[in-house]
Amino acid sequence: MIKVGEHLPEAEFPVKTADGMVKRSVSEIFGGRKVAMFAVPGAFTGTCQNVHVPGFLKNADALKAKGVDEIVCVAVNDPFVLAAWAEVVGTNGTITLLSDGNGTFTRAIGLSIDLSAGGLGERSRRYAMLVEDGVVKQLNIEEAPGKAEASSAETLLSQM
Repeated sequence: MIKVGEHLPEAEFPVKTADGMVKRSVSEIFGGRKVAMFAVPGAFTGTCQNVHVPGFLKNADALKAKGVDEIVCVAVNDPFVLAAWAEVVGTNGTITLLSDGNGTFTRAIGLSIDLSAGGLGERSRRYAMLVEDGVVKQLNIEEAPGKAEASSAETLLSQM
């Protein structure tokens, strides 16, 4: 599992835009920048949609006031699902949703979880991290299922 002080591994995330599909790399997103990243087990799921994303939307200005250049959310969903989800939850460019459809990045950082018992397959654990120039500065992993407390925007803000 990735730890504070370690570099994020290189990966690419497909993102559906109005101009079509683009790929964003870890080095492009995090290189020379301060990024608040959080991950959800799945788009359109209860805690993710009703608690986790709204918390980051509500605290976006406060995060940016602390020097955050971009807020990103990683989900083990395809980019088409994430584009539809962005419309529903109203991220409006405030949060960039990054598709890790195959879970490659999530496995590489050691934060995958098998949710097959609930019919979801392999997904991401819920977490939040602060990343500066590709290095993890803060990492908050949610231990309790259905909760977004340790990984909330408020918790991350309190650590900055």
